[in-house]
Amino acid sequence: MTLLVTIAGVLLISLVVHDIFTVLFRPGVESRFSGGLVRAVWTLLRHSQRRRVVGLAGPVALAAVVCSWAILLLLGWVLIYLPHYPGDFTVGAGASTPLVGSIHVSLATLTTLGSSSAAPRAAWLQIVSPLEALIGFGLLTAAVAYLLQLYPVLSRRRSLAYEIHLLADAQRRLGVAVAQMESGAASQLYAELASRLIAVERDLVKFPIAYYFAESDPRFALSAAMPDLVALADLGVRLGNPSPIRLRASMLQEAIDDFARTIAERFLSGQDHTTSEALQAFERDHFHPQHEAR
Repeated sequence: MTLLVTIAGVLLISLVVHDIFTVLFRPGVESRFSGGLVRAVWTLLRHSQRRRVVGLAGPVALAAVVCSWAILLLLGWVLIYLPHYPGDFTVGAGASTPLVGSIHVSLATLTTLGSSSAAPRAAWLQIVSPLEALIGFGLLTAAVAYLLQLYPVLSRRRSLAYEIHLLADAQRRLGVAVAQMESGAASQLYAELASRLIAVERDLVKFPIAYYFAESDPRFALSAAMPDLVALADLGVRLGNPSPIRLRASMLQEAIDDFARTIAERFLSGQDHTTSEALQAFERDHFHPQHEAR
């Protein structure tokens, strides 16, 4: 029985360590555990059918992933300590039950606070306990690194969406199309939009959780801005435009196609969608139908 409980604890710890390694150091590979947890939170909150509630899905999912890492690590070490508490520990007066004592030791060690009422006496426990503290410190570092890497990703997506919104609004207000601009300026604008969209698409591959950060304000929602970007690219490839504009606009169209393909393959159950269908599904998924983006 002791062996089975210990193996279960080691498996839980291994699951968390593997999940953290996958999330932080394997770009493009989505972890089954944290990925499934994020999708579960997203599905649950989308049932509310309210945009503001759906906007909480990303932060809630991120918190759920980090908390699940901490809880599973705690439980894994509890299972390792449980068969040996209090026999292999030096315990002060008024020792707790084995379960409570094991939780106390695991929690104090994982948070690197140390335990004043119980200290490992067996030699192997004296080696294993610092290992838990090291993993606990690694968990804190991983959580901070995850946040520091994720929020620039969201900022890039929001700024791109807002720029597209401003550009489309300016075109409608002034009655001037980008393709009518001076050839060099227009082609440069198309190139910049394509480059930034490619960066956002790569961000979604590296950080799939970013997809679930839905924006309540349509000005900053890329799902609401994509129809305007598609229209801008279609206008640029028309015959009669200078060749540099058509070339850059064609590159933007290809970037849009790749972005839609990534959305369909990774976040729409891998269904076979055309670019238009994938972008419409993206809008519906984030509760930004086309008529509200105008």
